[in-house]
Amino acid sequence: MIEILALPFFQRALIAAILSGLLAPSVGTYIVQKRLSLLGDGLGHVAIMGVGLALMTGQSPLPVAVVTAVVGAVVVELLRQSGKTSGDLGLAILFYGGLAAGVLMAGVAGQGAAGLSSFLFGSLTTVTATDIAIIVALAVVMLALTIGLAPRLFAVSVDEEYSRVLGLRVRLLNLLIVVLAAVAVTISMRTVGLLLISALMVIPVATAQQLFVSFRGAFFGAMGIGGLAAVIGTFASFFLDTATGATIVVTAILLLGVAWAFGRYVKRTDRFIPYIEDHGQHPHIPAENHDDEFAAHLRAGNLIQHGDHYDYIHDGHRHARHGDHYDEH
Repeated sequence: MIEILALPFFQRALIAAILSGLLAPSVGTYIVQKRLSLLGDGLGHVAIMGVGLALMTGQSPLPVAVVTAVVGAVVVELLRQSGKTSGDLGLAILFYGGLAAGVLMAGVAGQGAAGLSSFLFGSLTTVTATDIAIIVALAVVMLALTIGLAPRLFAVSVDEEYSRVLGLRVRLLNLLIVVLAAVAVTISMRTVGLLLISALMVIPVATAQQLFVSFRGAFFGAMGIGGLAAVIGTFASFFLDTATGATIVVTAILLLGVAWAFGRYVKRTDRFIPYIEDHGQHPHIPAENHDDEFAAHLRAGNLIQHGDHYDYIHDGHRHARHGDHYDEH
């Protein structure tokens, strides 16, 4: 084990894998809340177009793929927000247009589809020192945004209309989420691979939801689970001589199975407050200007998932947003 860690290429691969395992779930938490779990797949296909463009022009694949994926994500999100295309149609454009363009440009460069294989499924030996420098720089910025803006990003992901009532810049925050997803996808193309990164954005989040009640716990739990899956999968792929991305994803699925089996024993059910029936005797509480309260609840872990929405723990009661007011739950 110690001998492996002394290998420079393995050190670079392990750093890239850990950062991918942390970043993908940190963005995936918001993607899952927005019910866009397949967004990572679409962005991965756009990144393939960026890789093909880099091969055709003789540029470094990582920065070109980052720029291409970000531009594609912004274009599709703007089309979705303008109502000119549905979410499903936008994802279809990402899937097929990006993949076809990438393979076409790789063929023009004389690489063909085989030249894209290390980017599609990940490759331990292809992570360079330049890649690590770019990945680390982008990771610092992304973690600062996903953690620092967590209350606002969470609010937009759960309920856009309520976020507008709070005065949040919903359009800009939605764009930020898809841009962060695009960067997370391209950062992971050397380790997990562009075709499998979506799994690392979703599976650790699903695993954390089996173990934690609050949003804060699930958010950081997903990051920890993603990092753990990346480390175990990277070492396992070296010893088993298997594809890195596939091994990491299989490890994440195994962790999900363990969490599903034992989650009921570790989940903090004591955070739940007994249900209080609302027959109209409780006055509605206006929801305007509650941004600070939302942030405080998020930091304190006082948000509890309740079906398809979140309840607030407040003064011994549970409140849920209902249009422009709160209802007792």
